[in-house]
Amino acid sequence: MSSEPLPPLPERRIVVGLGMLSVDFLATVQGGGNSGNALTCVARLGLSPRLISKVADDSQGQSIIEELEADGVDTSYIVVSKEGNSPFTYLIIDEQTKTRTCIHQPGYPLAPDEATSRNIPILIDAERLREGLDDLLDLADYAAWTEAPSIPTALLSMLLRLPKLKFVIVTLGEEGCVMLERTSDEDPQLEEVDVDNLLDLLKQRKDDGAMVPTCVSSAITKLRADGIGTVTGRLILGTAEKIPPSELVDTTGAGDAFIGATIYAICAEMPPEKMLPFAAQVAAANCRALGARAGLPRRSDPRMVPFLS
Repeated sequence: MSSEPLPPLPERRIVVGLGMLSVDFLATVQGGGNSGNALTCVARLGLSPRLISKVADDSQGQSIIEELEADGVDTSYIVVSKEGNSPFTYLIIDEQTKTRTCIHQPGYPLAPDEATSRNIPILIDAERLREGLDDLLDLADYAAWTEAPSIPTALLSMLLRLPKLKFVIVTLGEEGCVMLERTSDEDPQLEEVDVDNLLDLLKQRKDDGAMVPTCVSSAITKLRADGIGTVTGRLILGTAEKIPPSELVDTTGAGDAFIGATIYAICAEMPPEKMLPFAAQVAAANCRALGARAGLPRRSDPRMVPFLS
């Protein structure tokens, strides 16, 4: 255990989530759902999350709420429907690959008039293409994407199409992540660089032998993709922790853990060079236990102290 005292919590500690909740059926039953998982991560890191979602007035819904409250998530904004059923997911874990197959049973979606809009920064976990995603992304300040066919070009395209976005991240599992950060520097002397070529250069600079997460960043430049346009900013490549096979249990919820840690980092005003390794470390910790939440680290976890100091 580290003897160094933890730094004070960020002044901005209230985090609001809007999204799906569910119960995941594993060897044991535990809470799931992207938003619920991410905000549980946020709560364990010491912030004050509030969750906007919808469950049914059934035993599963009651279990979902009780588990969130036990971790310090404010559930007073969750709509409890007298009809329907709460969402739940059957998870099939592959013992060899430590990956999972999800069979999801949705509940009733949250209606537009059951949530309100506030003037607060918004991070959206895009995950994959869904109906209505474009409308949500128009509201976002930050975005995370867990599927992309051509990563650098896709990130550049998102920043061009969504001028409100400050950065966008795509996670790549054991390969780490790639982040494109927009900057306000409009120096006409900045060099224009092809974004795909720049990513190749960053890959050559990363430390493949490092066991703990690291990252490498480009300088601020004009990032170009043929046929798309240019954005002034930085491209940052983050690595994942190299988890020993004997410690890897289940990758369920790793992306949600990454998102939760990213939210904490935004509230703590961490620079990207610190944020990406921190988020990768939190995601790796969660892969060492079964399910989406059992392995989520708390703020006092000695593995977190170097990133929070």
